[in-house]
Amino acid sequence: MKLKDFNILVVCLLFVQLTFAYEITFKIQNTQTQQALEGVQVVQGSNTFVGLTNHQGVLQANFKSSKVHLMFFYYGYAVVEQDFVFTGNQHITVNLTPLQEELSAVVLNATKRINYGLTTLKPVEGTHIYAGKKTEVVNLDLVSGNKANNNPRQIFAKVAGLNIYDSNDGGLQLNIGGRGLDPNRTANFNTRQNDYDISADVLGYPESYYTPPTEGLGQIQVIRGAASLQYGTQFGGLVNFITKKPVDKPIEVITRNTVASFGTLANFTSVSGTYNKLSYYAYYNGKQGDGFRPNSDYDSTNFFAHLGYQFTDNTKASLEVTSFKYLAHQPGGLSDVQFLEDPTQSYLNRNWFGVDWKLYNLKLEQQLTDVSKLTVSVFALDASRKALGFRGNPSNIGSIVFNPVGDEQDANGNYVFNRDLIVGNFKNYGIETRFLSSYSLGNNTNYYLLGGKLYKANNSQRQGAGSKGIDANFSFDESASQYPNQNEFKFPNFNASLFGEHIFNLNQHLSITPGFRFEHINTQSDGNYFVYNFNRPSLSFNVDDNNEFVRNFVLLGLGVSYKPSQVFELYGNFSQNYRSVTFSDIRTVNPTFKIDPNITDETGYTGDIGVRGKIDKKFSYDASVFTMVYGNRIGQVLNNRAQWIRKNIGTAFIYGLESLLQWNLKETYFKDYKNLKLDVFSNVAITRSVYLESEENGVAGNQVEFIPLINLKTGASFGWKNLLTSIQYTFISEQFTDVTNSPYNADNQSTIIGAIPSYAILDFSLSYKFSKNFQLETGVSNLLDNSYFTRRATGYPGPGIIPAAPRSYYATLQIKIN
Repeated sequence: MKLKDFNILVVCLLFVQLTFAYEITFKIQNTQTQQALEGVQVVQGSNTFVGLTNHQGVLQANFKSSKVHLMFFYYGYAVVEQDFVFTGNQHITVNLTPLQEELSAVVLNATKRINYGLTTLKPVEGTHIYAGKKTEVVNLDLVSGNKANNNPRQIFAKVAGLNIYDSNDGGLQLNIGGRGLDPNRTANFNTRQNDYDISADVLGYPESYYTPPTEGLGQIQVIRGAASLQYGTQFGGLVNFITKKPVDKPIEVITRNTVASFGTLANFTSVSGTYNKLSYYAYYNGKQGDGFRPNSDYDSTNFFAHLGYQFTDNTKASLEVTSFKYLAHQPGGLSDVQFLEDPTQSYLNRNWFGVDWKLYNLKLEQQLTDVSKLTVSVFALDASRKALGFRGNPSNIGSIVFNPVGDEQDANGNYVFNRDLIVGNFKNYGIETRFLSSYSLGNNTNYYLLGGKLYKANNSQRQGAGSKGIDANFSFDESASQYPNQNEFKFPNFNASLFGEHIFNLNQHLSITPGFRFEHINTQSDGNYFVYNFNRPSLSFNVDDNNEFVRNFVLLGLGVSYKPSQVFELYGNFSQNYRSVTFSDIRTVNPTFKIDPNITDETGYTGDIGVRGKIDKKFSYDASVFTMVYGNRIGQVLNNRAQWIRKNIGTAFIYGLESLLQWNLKETYFKDYKNLKLDVFSNVAITRSVYLESEENGVAGNQVEFIPLINLKTGASFGWKNLLTSIQYTFISEQFTDVTNSPYNADNQSTIIGAIPSYAILDFSLSYKFSKNFQLETGVSNLLDNSYFTRRATGYPGPGIIPAAPRSYYATLQIKIN
């Protein structure tokens, strides 16, 4: 061989060695059980993301250097940091150890927080793709606050831009909205539990009457408008409640007993474990209270059970059953004058609300190959909700002023008017299938997802005269044949959808994720409504109203992510959105407004551009700007007869800035103090809005309702050894509640007209861990005892101002047996 040829050969070998230096295969497992751990995050140095382990706990990675420093992160496990020296292509086993409960509360909390108190979802998890989307994850065991009452102000403190209706029924219902969307029963989000639907009817009635108890949750995942492609068409995006996972031991029992203000008593008891291939998690949650106003007592029971069986390393099946029942006395709403007189008063004692919710889910998870997996989820709902109460004299339908004092009694003390009764029954079922796979192109791995969903709903609703008594009697008064508010309908809805997304990793740092969703929607109504002749009741009559609406359309979206390191990621996304008009929009008779018979679906799109990242363990940030165009937005306007009409108002444009900053002061200034915890956070949303166009006079140019300009949540946490404390400040600026931008007026006699004034709230919480088995939690909500309200209800539980709770206290004792 000539010297020249030899030199060329040496250069080529060196080039190959430098380019494809070391191919390392990691196997990561539980130290105690040797069980493979899927989703372990591997980071080189402090900033470079290497990858995630697959279902077999395996990650293959290429390194150019023979010496590297790696960190292995897995939630609930101690972080492993290790220096490696490679001598060639190798197989390396890494053992991770579950966090020990014997650690002090501060150390245990700090170790868990290495994976953030609030995280973003990984680009690929299970059979889901999140790359390029604005995602937020709340890890519940890192949240300080009143979990027994599901206090959303504290639970969602680090989720940007959420507008929250305070609930006064022990947290039985969650009411959140974002970016100008009505918070009522979280109807503008697709709500799920462990990835399956839990709302009444995803298309026809997307309100969520069931909220899983916070004490039974591991995470809450929030994905903004870009979630419309994978999960459904809602403008708000997705809220997914993830229950706790079974523990890796035969049995663990946790019981939490809470005593709180206003006669609140609550018990949460869970049992969890794994035995060979069988895993289980179940809980019971019982709650009762008197409320801070008269006529606001409630009682609820909630049961959940999960059974999982690992047939093989590649096949797992699980079954889940949920039962939720509650009965709540509703004190009704107030006018502005009444609220200023005494926000704790109640003029109504005959209003009740009852819910019976049963959910079923059967899921199969199959690893088809090393790179392909399939999930099939079958789900069903069997539920009902019943609303009963006096909502004014039925002859005053559409009146601006509702007078609760008008609930008249005769000389014997018997009530004169029938109560209005609405009974909804929801029976629906569906199946959702997801297939995720990957392939290599050059040095990059690309992922693609295909899925489909079939959904069938057989729902019904009846509205009519209830009893004249004061008890929770949810039966119709069949003798009141001339009661004005009557209708009875069946809603046989059907939905078929096909969706897909694809991550193109152009290089190690840049990815593009296009996606689509095809929707076939068939909504039907079959029934009749009563037309009451107020001048000559004998001429009243029923009208048959049978309709069918079929829609076929495609939604498109695109996400982009540029992530050169863990310190910095630039992301952006755009997606189309759609919201079908609900049957509550069409047929429910409400004494405070009428329905436009031409009301139709809402359409639009959302977009985000943001930056996020973290700097060591000291600082994390997520800041983004967003825009939303909302066509055919539904709202309420006055007609020429001074009646409120619910109809399509026009096109709304909403835009703003959302930011979350978290600073770990302990890691910045006091790293040597192992038992110290000290950090602060700031969550700010600044949102502007305008109606671009409207056929209604005086609407174009107005601000959009339910949008405070400033939405601020900020707080600090301090801990020493087994003591943890936190304080949180919330400020929400003024927001309008109708499209006419009616201002706040303290002399207002109306119950539903007017703005919601700005308000500020301070919350404090404290916990102390006596041992690994005993923990005490306590705190004060609304520490400064401010008087405020967050909503004006147009129907139940009002109508009118629904006052928020004054200062309240709680104490929870947790006992763990294992």
